[in-house]
Amino acid sequence: MKMAVLSDIHGNKEALKAVLDDIQQRNIESIYNLGDILYGPLFPLETFDLLKRMDIKSVGGNCDRMLLQASSDNPTAQYVIGMLENEHKDWLNNLPFSIQTEDFYFCHASPESDEQYLLHDITLNGAILKQPQDIMNLVKEIPQNIIFCGHSHLPAIVYLPNGKVIVNPGSVGLPAYEEDEPFYYKMESGTPFANYTIVEKHDSDWIFAQINIAYDVTDAIKQSEKLNRPDWARALKFGHV
Repeated sequence: MKMAVLSDIHGNKEALKAVLDDIQQRNIESIYNLGDILYGPLFPLETFDLLKRMDIKSVGGNCDRMLLQASSDNPTAQYVIGMLENEHKDWLNNLPFSIQTEDFYFCHASPESDEQYLLHDITLNGAILKQPQDIMNLVKEIPQNIIFCGHSHLPAIVYLPNGKVIVNPGSVGLPAYEEDEPFYYKMESGTPFANYTIVEKHDSDWIFAQINIAYDVTDAIKQSEKLNRPDWARALKFGHV
């Protein structure tokens, strides 16, 4: 069995296309998507169309939920909301919080919240990896031993003392971002590439490969600048903000 897990596309159609092309070349049987799919100053409808052509199982993220709140005063959210038709809204509204299989648990951020980082604490010194016990406390009710999460945009694989493994595939479409709450901080992957994870079973063991895909970011950068999002343009170009 071989599958792909991707997350945080954020309307970046060129990054998604590059990832899907790579997946198709690798004879991967199934694809799971961890949410934050259309939000961003980029190409939400084209991204939706690409996803609909493929058999991709998706969960919802906090930014997907934001797009269903028409009262949002976020200009980038309003840009996307203004494009959405009933088909897109119905699809977003039907995204589940999590997907569970016999071996795997898929969520956007953590099993408790679509906004809570599962692997990282946010401090005045930036994002730091949580202590193993703190992570185990967040997943103690999850029966599966392999848990996939996104949200932080930082690729990571963490093996816990209780035998569970947490895998974050990183972000397909936005390699870095900055936030102001609870105080200013940055999340930076350090690379402009599109990220995703391949999961494959070898005998009785699951093997994980973190994949970086180069793609042409020109259109995404131009679109970000057009909508007055220089932070997105920098992140797309450098992997930093």
